[in-house]
Amino acid sequence: MKLKVLFLICFAFFSLQNTFSQRAGAKIAYIDTEYILKNVPEYQQATSQLATKVQKWKIEVDAKLNDIKQRREALNNEKALLTKELYEERLEDLSFEEKEIIEYQQKRFGPDGDLVIQRKQLMQPVQDQIFQAVQDLAETRNYDFVFDKSADVVMLYSAEKYDISDAVLRTITRASKRKQATDRKERLEAEKEDIVEEEVSESQQERQRILDEKKAKRDSIYAAKREALKAEREAQIEAKRKEREEQLKEREAARNKVDSESNDNEDEEKASEEPKTREEILEEKRQAREADRIKRQEALDEKRRLREEELKKAREEQESNEDEDPN
Repeated sequence: MKLKVLFLICFAFFSLQNTFSQRAGAKIAYIDTEYILKNVPEYQQATSQLATKVQKWKIEVDAKLNDIKQRREALNNEKALLTKELYEERLEDLSFEEKEIIEYQQKRFGPDGDLVIQRKQLMQPVQDQIFQAVQDLAETRNYDFVFDKSADVVMLYSAEKYDISDAVLRTITRASKRKQATDRKERLEAEKEDIVEEEVSESQQERQRILDEKKAKRDSIYAAKREALKAEREAQIEAKRKEREEQLKEREAARNKVDSESNDNEDEEKASEEPKTREEILEEKRQAREADRIKRQEALDEKRRLREEELKKAREEQESNEDEDPN
């Protein structure tokens, strides 16, 4: 429905224009701004330079974001080895760096960023030249109306004889040649802009150097804490080993004592010619059962000791592998 109404309005407009043109001799022309821009060498060169600069910005932002992503993954992998305070500190540093990158991205590509500003700066001089050329041609050739085919005006049909885009291009080219003699000042300003850009780059490099130093310091602290934890674990393992050795020695001494007492009892039994009483026989059986129980307990303790040694060896191998792994 809207398209139909727009069509009728345009048709009525051009009909009136045609009638007015026939009666009063009104002259009409149009230009194609997109065609003109494509054929202005200075604009195309500046557009190419801006595209190169934008690509450089994108690569820089993507590289920084990818670095943050990899470091965050590495931190999550090391979380089990870090203290809560150290993990939170490193996570906070990563978040701060990521926020800086996002701010830098907005500065370059945001609604009020460098890309939008430089595009406006790039378009404005050419648009001014086009406007001035159209004004000059309109005054020289007595045009009453000059439309822009690339604008929002709907042109259902446009005859080529009314297209003055090439004439506008020639006017801009002549004006550009006249201006080349006065471009020295603009070149100097461009060189100053490059110097400012280099200073900004140096500032970013200095900030990156400070961040790298902080990272190296954190890594050094982390390595020292890891070595301290490792030494503490080794000391605990050594203390437990000595404790087990002492327990084994005590059990061995107790077993030797029992064996000695058993041998003494056997000697006493052999030396005695009196028959054993029922109580003595029961006591001997009880002692025999006790000795057998002690032996079984010692066998179980020995198996448990061997199993603990195997677990200890496995843990040491795992810790050794973790120390060798840089992540």
